[in-house]
Amino acid sequence: MGLAKELRNRREINRRKIEVKAWADGTGEPFAIYCRPITCYDLNEIQKKHPKVLESPTVASMVDLIVMKAEDEAGDKLFTSAEDRIDLMGEETVVISGIAEEMFSQIESVEAIEKNF
Repeated sequence: MGLAKELRNRREINRRKIEVKAWADGTGEPFAIYCRPITCYDLNEIQKKHPKVLESPTVASMVDLIVMKAEDEAGDKLFTSAEDRIDLMGEETVVISGIAEEMFSQIESVEAIEKNF
């Protein structure tokens, strides 16, 4: 095993729970989405399709991020098909942008990262 992989495996990765009130069930309980932190690999994949995602995210880039990162409580992907992406594109913008904002909020600024070193 290479050093980078060994160091990466030492980190404790916590998933974030995102509650989506707009998708509440019949009891009023918000729908829960879980996601792991956005990695360099994730950003690279999103930027291939949406080069300016960090400067000016589009709804399509937000949907692609959600499809890529959203998991259920057990850690299984919530959205897997092209049909899921199409259905999410039909969702209200405020819902999609709220979920994506929660996912993106895990990315620390350069200044914050430098404080950790």
